[in-house]
Amino acid sequence: MYGDYGYMEEGKLGKPYDFRLLKRLSCYALPYKKTFATALLLTILITLFDLAVPYVTKIAIDRYILASWYRIRTENLTDSKVKDTLNRYNHLLKKTREGDSYFISNLNMKKLDPADLHILKSRRIVSTDRFYRTDAVHYKSEIPLKKEISPYVLADGSLLVPHSQMTGISKSDLLKLRAGDIRGVTLVAVIFFVLILLSFALSYFEFYLLEFTGQHIMQDIRMTLFQKMQSHAVRFFNHNPVGRLVTRITNDIENLNEMFKSVFVTVFKDIFILTGILIILLVMNWRLALVCFTLIPVIFGLTFLFSTIAREAFRQLRATVSKINSFLQERISGMRIIQLFVREACQMEMFTEINHENFLAGMKQIRVFAIFMPLMELMSSLGIGLVIWYGGGKVIQNQLTLGALVAFIGYIQMFFKPIRDISEKYNIMQSAMASTERIFEFMDLKDEIPEPEIPSIAGEVKGHLEFRNVSFSYEENNPVLHDISFEVKPGETIAIVGSTGSGKTTLVNLIERFYDPDSGSVYLDGIDIRRWPKKKLRNSIGLCMQDVFIYAGSITDNISLGMEVIDEKQVEKAAYQANALQFIQRLPDGFRHEIGEGGSTISAGERQLLSFARALVKNPRILILDEATSSIDPETERLIREAVIRITAKRTTIIIAHRLSTIRHADRILVMHHGRIIEQGNHKQLMNIRGVYYKLNKTGTGKD
Repeated sequence: MYGDYGYMEEGKLGKPYDFRLLKRLSCYALPYKKTFATALLLTILITLFDLAVPYVTKIAIDRYILASWYRIRTENLTDSKVKDTLNRYNHLLKKTREGDSYFISNLNMKKLDPADLHILKSRRIVSTDRFYRTDAVHYKSEIPLKKEISPYVLADGSLLVPHSQMTGISKSDLLKLRAGDIRGVTLVAVIFFVLILLSFALSYFEFYLLEFTGQHIMQDIRMTLFQKMQSHAVRFFNHNPVGRLVTRITNDIENLNEMFKSVFVTVFKDIFILTGILIILLVMNWRLALVCFTLIPVIFGLTFLFSTIAREAFRQLRATVSKINSFLQERISGMRIIQLFVREACQMEMFTEINHENFLAGMKQIRVFAIFMPLMELMSSLGIGLVIWYGGGKVIQNQLTLGALVAFIGYIQMFFKPIRDISEKYNIMQSAMASTERIFEFMDLKDEIPEPEIPSIAGEVKGHLEFRNVSFSYEENNPVLHDISFEVKPGETIAIVGSTGSGKTTLVNLIERFYDPDSGSVYLDGIDIRRWPKKKLRNSIGLCMQDVFIYAGSITDNISLGMEVIDEKQVEKAAYQANALQFIQRLPDGFRHEIGEGGSTISAGERQLLSFARALVKNPRILILDEATSSIDPETERLIREAVIRITAKRTTIIIAHRLSTIRHADRILVMHHGRIIEQGNHKQLMNIRGVYYKLNKTGTGKD
């Protein structure tokens, strides 16, 4: 920001305060906290379902697909140390019906301390032969097993068949023996399918709630932003291009929408997944988990490094986008001038330069993520490699099940997905935070005409205006008005004339309180206008300017400007007083006729008549015509002159004109020169003194 103008310089927003910005954004989210809480609950449930999938796979492999048991040899056992070891793990052992042998499952074997397992294996207490457990005891006599090795029967009646006996069994017999495992795999598959369906259904509702909430929050912020925009003083719009302001309320707001729906809640899902994976891996096998965790400091270090680089890249990109919008808005609006003066090639050169800046900023962002994303893929592959190297060795040593190894690989792949997602969300986050900085920079600007702390309780406006020793400058050390004093009585018509830059329009701006004077005061009915509520003050003044702005819409909308207190009769009356009724009635739909943007479908004179009707529709006590007849044809000027004569009898009227023939009827004429009133009187008096006014009449140089 520069000086008092509230100018927002692109790309130089200062130090980021993400937490401060997020705190301010959270104020807009508070009304929807219940919706956010519901979405967060759904996110937790979805996360639990996602985390369950690899573990369900582990159960399917270890408990059913590759289910195996190992025999614990207890015959001729004399070593007391071995006996103590077996006693500690007695709850993990299954006894045979005869009571002469014990068996342990591959799942329970992984619960043994590696040191104890090493002792049992080194002393051949744990057999190397694998057995399959089946409930099909009654098939023992029917299935042709090898006679040299008999199956074992556990105390619960289930059968343990050596793996070597399974190789010669027919497919039908094998299915009978492993019927329990097949039922288990089927159950796991059903659970797997149910988890997917539940995750899909909850994801739909989560997405809908996030979009619903995000759209409402963006609507609220956009309304606040537009309200703030309307409250800014005129000087703010003089120093900020329209394209930049449009970018604030469109592109920047949309970036915030992306953050709300893609970051605020879904980032919690990624955090939950990462936390859940860390816990599950530690529970499954803490040694293998610690090996994998060696990559975490590297991953977060790289993420922090690239995030710092990415933030600056996004700032530059947002700044160049805003420049493009500003350039296009201005050039498209002035395309007629560009074509008239054959400046297309020059404008192309300027646009090429700005567009190239945008291209370079975009490529900088792309380079950052072109390195970061493959680097994350490399770290993911490295993590899987560590799992296969270390975990595979543990599987060979029977210290880890194959299902656990597969689950580890699945969780490691899942572990890097949230990190990649967070990186992509950081992409969105940086863009949104850059936009957020600009939005709050805009909201924090204090470039408004303040409402009076103690407003005046004035009655009916009489229209008595007075300037007392008023001085004013748009820029410091460059004054426009010098110690101006004059009075306009109720019902009086005065005209203000002078050469270009004499300060005529500035007087109008001070009366409307678009600006406040640097010194001195402007009074309305004896009360300083700074004590008048702005709404009441401006409703008492009708302003008709030289440059008429016509909105896309009907004739009625352009006259009433959507004010509900104004009905059709008032609109018709204002049109009649402005001598606009005749041309309106010629239009196909009359007052409902739709006008194109900028009033392109009607003439300049007709636009001026509409502007005049717009100024009269509120029945103001003060009427200001600022060069209202400078760019219209003589016939329209005649219509306006007739209208002015008709309605000024009961109004205080100020006319600023360079066509001096239009102000000869004024009660008093003020002649301005370099910000001072140097002459005043009626037309006849000023012509008689043969001063500046006399010269303006003779030379016609009164044009502003």
